[in-house]
Amino acid sequence: MTASTTRIAYEQTLQTLSTASVHQHFDAFVDIPWDDPDYAVIPDDPRWVLPSFDPLGSTTWYRSLPVQRQIEIGMYMQANTMKVGLQFEQILISGLMHYALSLPNNSPEFRYSTHEATEECHHTQMFQELVNRIGIDVAGGPRWFRKLAPLMPLAAAPLPFGFFVGVLAGEEPIDHVQKTMLRSGHERHPLVTRIMQIHVAEEARHIGFAHQYLQYKAPKLSARQRAIMGVATPIVMRVLCDAILKPTRKMQRDLGIPKEVVDEVWWDSEHSSKVLRDMFGDVRMLCTELGLMNRFSRRVWKAMRIDGRPSRYRSEPLTRAS
Repeated sequence: MTASTTRIAYEQTLQTLSTASVHQHFDAFVDIPWDDPDYAVIPDDPRWVLPSFDPLGSTTWYRSLPVQRQIEIGMYMQANTMKVGLQFEQILISGLMHYALSLPNNSPEFRYSTHEATEECHHTQMFQELVNRIGIDVAGGPRWFRKLAPLMPLAAAPLPFGFFVGVLAGEEPIDHVQKTMLRSGHERHPLVTRIMQIHVAEEARHIGFAHQYLQYKAPKLSARQRAIMGVATPIVMRVLCDAILKPTRKMQRDLGIPKEVVDEVWWDSEHSSKVLRDMFGDVRMLCTELGLMNRFSRRVWKAMRIDGRPSRYRSEPLTRAS
């Protein structure tokens, strides 16, 4: 494929994504029945109990607690997950605006970047509204993450390739967890289910855009840039994954989770370490396609404990991608 045909195909893909955003999008206060009595947030609702397939919910420690305490922990965990997701989306929105500000006229990325930012704004609204209705004053991500949040988006304009790697580092773990929950068929609170349905539907486009952008731009990297990104990518993936999914020390204290349980669930046990690796099958596939996998970078993936076989296609079932 020539450079011209590659560019045409890339622009057509971005146009397809933009058209999809026009014809299939969601509004946080139109498409979620917040005031439906069936969607009310009730403190003793057993649907807040963490399911048996949840990393913490499967532990003997959690299952031995009184049901009311299980409910309280489930509500706290869900609220904090939404809060840290909201914080990541805010970083993403700001970064997209910095990136769009740097683009010239007729840039194919401008329109879809702003479509994505629009959708992410609705995501922050629905995440925050659920946190408000749960009524627990959660902090979200770790302190370092919150402190650096205003600075992270500044990398988007001068370092767009690295920025979109960071986008995937935040989106892939959340997408993986939410898809797993939706596919389980477990009965959870309907607000959580509806929010996840909306988020997964629109994040598919956002992840697709990041993949397309990186695939299009990777051939233009210098050998030095490629080497740096090959090493940096697994580090960014692991650091942001922990920031988003692993409970902060404050959260561990608030919920009284024993240290040995934290270590088991995040990510020392054989099962949890496999869960961690499975989250990044699609990213390993992408990095292989981009030429970012080499003998040295594979060692970094292994050191970050997120190495493994790359997926054969996006969202390959875990029974096959391990």
